[in-house]
Amino acid sequence: MGSRVRGLFGRIGGLALRSLSEARRDVLAVVPGLPVVSVGLLEASGLVLAQPVVAPHDVPPFSNSAMDGYAVRAEDVQDAPVVLEVIEDLPAGYVASFSVRPGTATKIMTGAPIPGGADAVVPVEDTQQQDDRVSIGSAVGAGANVRAAGGDVGAGTRVFEAGERLGAAHLGVLASLGVSAPTVRQRPRVAILSTGDEVMDPAVVELQPGQIRDSNRVVLNSLLQEFGAEVLDLGIVRDDADLLRATLDEAAGRADVIITSGGVSMGEYDLVKKVLSDLGEIDFWQVAMQPGKPFAFGLLKGTPFFGLPGNPVSVMVAFEQFARPALLHMMGATNLFRPRVPGRLLQSIDTNLEKVVFLRVRAALDETGRWVAELSGGQLSNMLSAMAYGNAFAVSPVGTGTIAVGDEVELEMFAWPETRTKAEVLDG
Repeated sequence: MGSRVRGLFGRIGGLALRSLSEARRDVLAVVPGLPVVSVGLLEASGLVLAQPVVAPHDVPPFSNSAMDGYAVRAEDVQDAPVVLEVIEDLPAGYVASFSVRPGTATKIMTGAPIPGGADAVVPVEDTQQQDDRVSIGSAVGAGANVRAAGGDVGAGTRVFEAGERLGAAHLGVLASLGVSAPTVRQRPRVAILSTGDEVMDPAVVELQPGQIRDSNRVVLNSLLQEFGAEVLDLGIVRDDADLLRATLDEAAGRADVIITSGGVSMGEYDLVKKVLSDLGEIDFWQVAMQPGKPFAFGLLKGTPFFGLPGNPVSVMVAFEQFARPALLHMMGATNLFRPRVPGRLLQSIDTNLEKVVFLRVRAALDETGRWVAELSGGQLSNMLSAMAYGNAFAVSPVGTGTIAVGDEVELEMFAWPETRTKAEVLDG
């Protein structure tokens, strides 16, 4: 894998400005797939199916009542009100002992199997029972209030394809089918660390001059936990080459992916860059995007490494554009990228002609049902509050320059789950 990385990155040309699409493509070409495993349903949330799921039986497996009431023959109640003989009381979990014959009814609870002979259920609120007689107050048609066998999923149906990411509803469907240990790609274990002598733990009460609290590691922890990854938090690494080397060596041995923040730009004291350059498998890119221009990527002893910039907004943007899609790709997911919708920007703003600019905005539907967006705060890469107040990126492509009031933009909804495939984004 190392030779593949070096060959791939040999085309890059050092620190030349690279397009976002090219950078994404090369990242996805290198990251390996995670091992295929079978896990219990409670451990499968957020994981990605490694093989299709075919329904072994109908769901529901038998026709049953959708409500409490009386199972009847629809033709017997067409001239309601009518009085029928109650021949049985049928709770959920039991099977009827008798078939419903003309002029009879079975009292039935929600979920109980429909007795033979019956083809409809009259809701209990439209009835009145006295002893073994029930007065039916309204007519119902055949099939009324009956949940048919296979009405949700039919036996033999290809329910989910490989590449489907499992959420709560998916897991519920699998449970109903008896798929108690789905075959998935392993949950990624991601090592994270922040770098720099100036970076302090968030618990530090009083900062000294030149110090800042570490928001990046908190952000990455949260992003990865929301994503469903297992996080290995290696803390803050000071500007000590030996310590950094040892910490990265530990990360490579324990994690599937390593993500650092800080130390990958052009500065003289960017220690991460110096240490990683010695290892020979990491390349340092200047990507034509804003924020998030400085970016390091490669394999560290076979483990994918993402070196994100130090500014917190750059961390989030670079994570969304590189690390998150790569992790999903490693997990075998079909959809890797957040959805985009067309919208109109309600403010005028100048953007960098040479870069794809991700403006932090608050998007909403206007009175006509169209998406509109306003800047959610300051657009400097240290202004994290604009991410907190926003819910989307307004994407300004290379060559755009000024966006005028009312101009159409693509809104990348970073609060929505992924819907765009690798082919749609990279080949579209």
